[in-house]
Amino acid sequence: MSQEFLPVILAGGRGERFWPLSRKQRPKQFLNLGPKGESLLQATVARLEAPEIWVLTAGEFESETRSHLAEFTGIQVLSEPEGRDTAAAVAWATLKALEIGKDPILGFFPADHWIDPVAVFRQDLSQAQDLAQNGQIVLLGIAPQYPATGYGYFRLEAGGKVSGFVEKPTAELAASLIKSGNYYWNSGILMAQASVLAAELARHVPEIWHPLAEQGESAYPNLPRISIDRALLEKSGFLVGLPAQFNWDDLGDWNALERVLRGASPELRVARHIGVESQGATLYTTGGQDLFVTIGLEDVIIVRDGEVTLIAKKDRTQMIKEVLAKLRQDPGLEHLI
Repeated sequence: MSQEFLPVILAGGRGERFWPLSRKQRPKQFLNLGPKGESLLQATVARLEAPEIWVLTAGEFESETRSHLAEFTGIQVLSEPEGRDTAAAVAWATLKALEIGKDPILGFFPADHWIDPVAVFRQDLSQAQDLAQNGQIVLLGIAPQYPATGYGYFRLEAGGKVSGFVEKPTAELAASLIKSGNYYWNSGILMAQASVLAAELARHVPEIWHPLAEQGESAYPNLPRISIDRALLEKSGFLVGLPAQFNWDDLGDWNALERVLRGASPELRVARHIGVESQGATLYTTGGQDLFVTIGLEDVIIVRDGEVTLIAKKDRTQMIKEVLAKLRQDPGLEHLI
């Protein structure tokens, strides 16, 4: 690993499926869900080893981002004028790296993942950096543990080539992908040399690369909203997949938090609870001493935050976005988003 490694943390998302804990002004990366009670953003920075780390966030979150990272050194916060999805974020960070006269190995990391153990994670990153030095764009994959319908998958061929993507499949299709043995969850962790990324972005998504290169930040309002997966990864001939050895979860919803924190217990209790003929509950409150009482309930999630209480069956958590859509339609409730 002779080339400089520059991690870029993507911290502009909102994490709507973690509502009501995650709100418009308190997105998921700022929630204290890390292994030591730290925020997910802080945990992401802590497991990366580099003299300099860039954190890319939305302008509205810049102040909070800086506050969360005040204890760290070598942090540079880059504030996007507005969110235009991950293709624009990756392109902008790549341009910034090249503008300062460097051609580092760039690593892109979502700010809201759970990863363990850190030592294995760092070993995998070292292997990914070696591949990136050879001109490859490296995507870390996770061996699927169950037929997840909220994740993206990619097919890994012999020799490491990625040959196809499947985004958020049905449960039946997800089970079929896992059975094939060739599909991995897309972790969203991406690594490549800056000049390689620049050439591929210019080739496959010129509608983003050229305006940013020519106009800078002023180009943002007119950039298309598209993910880096669709814009580049699904098209590039330089993409390889690396099966990760660490444990991973993207904490996409309340069920993910239960998977990470519950352990051997049949329930996740981050609240006081009295249950009568109830089992398999996920209970979470920001109220400290709140008491939850359940009678005759199975496999439910109950979350209390301020004046909002969410009660849902565990297999219906993907419908939280439908709830948020209804809140947006009611001026009297919109402040709860």
